Amino acid sequence: MFMQFSILGSSSSGNSGLLITENCKVLVDAGFSCKRLCGMLEERQVKPEEIDAIFITHEHSDHTAGISTFAKKYNPAVYANLMTAKALQPKLKNKPAWKIFNTGSTFEFRDLTIESFALPHDAHDPVGFKFTSGRSDDLFSPIKRLAWLTDLGFVPSHLGERIRDVDTLIVEANYCPHLLERDEKRPWSIKQRISGRHGHLSNRAACDLLESIESPNWSQVFLAHLSRDCNSSDAIQDVFSGLRERSSYRIDTIEAGEGSALQAV
Repeated sequence: MFMQFSILGSSSSGNSGLLITENCKVLVDAGFSCKRLCGMLEERQVKPEEIDAIFITHEHSDHTAGISTFAKKYNPAVYANLMTAKALQPKLKNKPAWKIFNTGSTFEFRDLTIESFALPHDAHDPVGFKFTSGRSDDLFSPIKRLAWLTDLGFVPSHLGERIRDVDTLIVEANYCPHLLERDEKRPWSIKQRISGRHGHLSNRAACDLLESIESPNWSQVFLAHLSRDCNSSDAIQDVFSGLRERSSYRIDTIEAGEGSALQAV
C-alpha cells in the first residue's frame, strides 16, 4: 500500500491536487480548465481517464473551473456536499456523477477513508478533507494520512485535533497584510473580504495554526493558495523562518502558479 500526492497548482487563480493510492487516483478540486488539468496530469504520467473521483471543497471557480468539461469527458465520481452541489450545478453545462456527503461525515471511496469538516469561508458550505489509507495491523500497508486545508478566514477550535495525526498537511498562507494593504488592483471591499473571518488565512495566521498544535505527526507541510499579488517568498520567510528552523517537519512553499512533484505522503 502506498499514498502519493502532488499539488497540481495552487493560488488565488486556480487550485487542484492529485492523490494516488493502490486502488484509486483522485483529484482534490479542479480549479483549472480541463485542458490544463489534463496537461498537469500527463506531466505526472497520469492519464485523465484514470481519475476515479473529484472531491470538491466549495463552489468557487478557482476550485471548480474544470469540472464541467472534465466530468463530461472522463466521468469521474464527483463528491460534494449538498449545498455545494446545488450552488455549482446551475453553472455547469452537464450533470456530473454527483456523490453527495454530509459535512462533518466520514465516508469511504475504494481504499480511502475521507473525513470532511466545515471551514469558515464565504461559500455555501465549504469543507476541508482528511484522506486516510492503509491498515494499522499491516506492516506492509501502514496507515498514511493527508489533510487539505485551504480557504478559511480563521481557525476553528476543532481543527487542531482534526489535522494533528496526518503525515502531510496542505494549508493556505494566502496573503501578507502589508502587501494586501498596499495592493492597487483590489478595491477596499475585496481587501476586507480577504482579511475577514470568512476570507483567507494570512501568513501569520497560518504560522500560528502550525505552532498551536503540540507534537504533530507531520513529516511535511505545504503552504499553498498564495496570492500572486499580495504575498511573496520574502514575506513567507519573514514569518516562517523561526518555525522552519525548530520544527521536526519540512515546510515547503507552493508559489502562486506552481505545483509540486509527485511524492510519497
